Amino acid sequence: MLDTASLPVQQPQPHADQQAAGPQPPTPPHPHPTTTGAIRTLGSNPATAPIVLHPGDSIPHRRRVLYIVLLGALTALGPFTIDLYLPAFPVLEADFDTTAAMIQLTLTGTMIGFALGQLIVGPLSDKVGRRVPLLSVTALHVVASVAAALAPTLELLSVARVFQGAGAAAGGVVAAAIVRDLFGGRRLVVMLSRLALVSGVAPVLAPLVGSALLAVMPWRGVFVVLAVYGAIMLVSALVFLPETLPPARRRERGSTTVWQRYRSVFSDRVFIGVLIIGGMTFSGLFSYLSSSSFLFQLDYGLSAQEYGLMFAVNSLGVVLGVQAASRLAARFGPQWVMAWSTAVLVVAASAIIVTDQLGLGLWGTIVPLFVFMTGCGFTFPCVQVLALDRHGKAAGTAQSIVGATNFGVAGIISPLVGWIAKDAGITATTMASVMVGCAVVGLLSLWLIVRPRTVERLAP
Repeated sequence: MLDTASLPVQQPQPHADQQAAGPQPPTPPHPHPTTTGAIRTLGSNPATAPIVLHPGDSIPHRRRVLYIVLLGALTALGPFTIDLYLPAFPVLEADFDTTAAMIQLTLTGTMIGFALGQLIVGPLSDKVGRRVPLLSVTALHVVASVAAALAPTLELLSVARVFQGAGAAAGGVVAAAIVRDLFGGRRLVVMLSRLALVSGVAPVLAPLVGSALLAVMPWRGVFVVLAVYGAIMLVSALVFLPETLPPARRRERGSTTVWQRYRSVFSDRVFIGVLIIGGMTFSGLFSYLSSSSFLFQLDYGLSAQEYGLMFAVNSLGVVLGVQAASRLAARFGPQWVMAWSTAVLVVAASAIIVTDQLGLGLWGTIVPLFVFMTGCGFTFPCVQVLALDRHGKAAGTAQSIVGATNFGVAGIISPLVGWIAKDAGITATTMASVMVGCAVVGLLSLWLIVRPRTVERLAP
């Protein structure tokens, strides 16, 4: 098992959270330095050994790719657990002989479990290390998925879904924390952009995959697929993912208790600002996700296949945005990328209202919507970088707060589209009205709370 405490590291200038904690104790030397998966030792001549700033700088390229794949798959487990069964709602309603509102409560329970699970797993991973919480909670996900597949009543299904959401929470939180343990500076931007790509695209693709699964299996089979997915992630994490938070770092001054970690995170003005930006951007995205099927199939008359194609094309906007953001943020700084992306979100969402009021029809909505999705792609990785780069000692806690806020706020705000349109039905204007509100709050948070000119440049 890899222990990053054995890696010779030349420390860069400390961030704000490190300065507040006071002088750090020296890391004890490793008694028998050897070359393992991600470790590069000093060898026989320390004077000629390459200097690394972060533990992950010495990871070989092939192993780094393996980590990206595994951590990305762990991150996707949460969105797929939440959204994969959405196309089965009508079937569940008929099988359990209940109302649509009762079926939707199973989704609410999943999101509550997911948010609470992140708040528990994040601080726990800072306290005891990354592997134990990851393996334990992912095992809970597998058991809960099997229980959901076998649930004879809606009540038992709802309980299983809560535990399923909690079990899926570890993936995204621990994956981001592992990345922060291993990387910093510009390479952190690149690595987190890969996870942000998964976080942004997975909620969009999950309903499409669920529809394909329902074409060949009953709704209970969807939960069996989730159980298999979780089991594969459990075995992969057990075999391939190392412990990246050595015991010495868990006991560093100023970060030994949950309260100290939460205090260090919430006392950071920049973190609070990007937390609001991330929650608002995610809420704008979910406002589109929750209303798009009604808008495009009922209002614009698209077939299920045409709607699926439109959905897939829009997801490309997120992909393009994330990939471009990783390069631009490393060069100019994530705060300046968000200065543009948050403005684009406001303009694109407003354009949807204007084109709808002018009666420009389907294309008048799709084009600015694609721009909005691209703006989301630019924003997501920048939020994660600014949130985690400043809080290396509390990476799990910081990521858990970001994830819980994103899903919690989105779960509250996205139903506003249906509430606004309860009498006249969902239109492009009602959908975009919520999106505009979210984008404006995010833009104000950037300039009034984060204040880009006050954010220091990323370390190398």
